[in-house]
Amino acid sequence: MANEKRRLILTKKPKNVTVIEGFPGIGLVGTIATGFLVDHLKCEKIGSYFFETPHTPSMIAIHECKMVDPVGIYYNKQYNVVIIHAITSATGLEWDAADLIIDVCKQLEAKELITIEGVGSTEEPAKDSNAFYFTKDPASSKKLDKLGHQCLNEGIIVGSTAAILLKSPFKTTCMFAETHTKMPDSKAAAGIVKLIDDYLGLKVDPKPLLKQAEEFEKKLKQIVSHGEKAQQLKQKKKFTYIG
Repeated sequence: MANEKRRLILTKKPKNVTVIEGFPGIGLVGTIATGFLVDHLKCEKIGSYFFETPHTPSMIAIHECKMVDPVGIYYNKQYNVVIIHAITSATGLEWDAADLIIDVCKQLEAKELITIEGVGSTEEPAKDSNAFYFTKDPASSKKLDKLGHQCLNEGIIVGSTAAILLKSPFKTTCMFAETHTKMPDSKAAAGIVKLIDDYLGLKVDPKPLLKQAEEFEKKLKQIVSHGEKAQQLKQKKKFTYIG
C-alpha cells in the first residue's frame, strides 16, 4: 500500500554470521531472550528496521537511558552472532517480518538462522520450562539430539516463525519454549537461552540468568502497560475529535 513503508538500515555488514531473531509472541519469549543475549554478550548496534504502517503503533522503549528501536539489529564479534531484537508485534505483518529477517541474512551471508518462539501450554508449569527445537537440517538435529534436547514432535507453528520456515533459503533452526501465561515469561525465555547456549557455546553464566531475565520481564511489563494505555488514550482522542 502507498501509505506503508519498510526501512532497513545496516551500518555494518559482518559476513558468515549466525543470526538469532526474536519477535514478540506468546509470553514475549523471543523478545526477552534476545534482549538478554544483547546485554549479556555486550553487543553493538549495527542496524534497525521500521514498520511504518497504519497497523502498527508508533512505540519505542527506553533502556538504561538509551532508546530501544522497535526492531534493533545487534552484533557480537567474538561469536560472530547477529541478534534481531524486536519489541513491536509482527501480528498482521508476519510475511514482512520474514522478509526482513531473510533480507538481513542475505546481506550478511548468514551461515545459519535461529528463530525463537513461545509455545502455549495448558499443563501445570514445571520448575524449569521445557524447550524444544525443530530443524530440517540433519546435522543440526543430530547435534541437538546429542546434547540431550528434544525435537518438537507434534505441533502447529504460526506467525513469523512459520513464514520464515516457508520462505528461508538458509539453514534454519527453530527454538521453542513452553509458556503458561500471556504475560512476559522470563522462565520460558531462560530455557531458550540455555538451549541456544548449549547449541552455540556462548558461555552464558546460568546463575544470574533468571534474575536478569526477571528484571527484564518487569521492564517489558511496564512497556506493555504503557503501550496499552497509549492506545487507549489514542482511541479516546479519536472519539473526542469525532464527537
